[in-house]
Amino acid sequence: MTRVLVFLTVALTVSAFAVHAQSTAAESATVSHFAPQPRTFFPHNWVRGYTDFSVAPSHNEPDLGRCMFPQPASAGGTTSTCTAYARYLYSGYIEFQPLGRTPARHFFLFFEPKFSFGRNIPQLSYTASMAPIAYERSIGIGFQLPRNFELRATQHQVDWLGRYSKSLGTADLHTNGSYGLYATFGVRWSFGGYGRQGAPSNY
Repeated sequence: MTRVLVFLTVALTVSAFAVHAQSTAAESATVSHFAPQPRTFFPHNWVRGYTDFSVAPSHNEPDLGRCMFPQPASAGGTTSTCTAYARYLYSGYIEFQPLGRTPARHFFLFFEPKFSFGRNIPQLSYTASMAPIAYERSIGIGFQLPRNFELRATQHQVDWLGRYSKSLGTADLHTNGSYGLYATFGVRWSFGGYGRQGAPSNY
């Protein structure tokens, strides 16, 4: 046990020094006064983000919280219409930061959509169907602070697609989707350079 504690302490100390070294290197590499100023509107990389496509193997399908498990016998077994267990997930994240000058350059908008597809019932039916299930999204506004901190206001919502827009029998829980509708106010801290590449509004 003592060796484990010593190892963890050393590992955390090395990590802390590594993060500090990266921060120091980043601060020392500040932009020269002779470097060109960013454009006022639509600076370099003012739109940035990523897309992602994932496939869940059988017996690992994401449960979107719409259907009972196990399903009641009255649902029809393998013929049940409540099959909201996804096989495919298509998601992404995009930020818009159209201003490159003035204090307003620290504001940005973000959008995070996720689409779920599939037609599965755990322990009963596993298919490769790409039937649409749900469209989940988060949208909001952020403000960049010094030292890689951000203030974020986010609104989240889920819309059911296709046949999930109506009742699906006795196995249907009639929920409003994964996490449902909510809004949050939060603080994000990025470290190690994550999420900062290409951002036009460094302090």
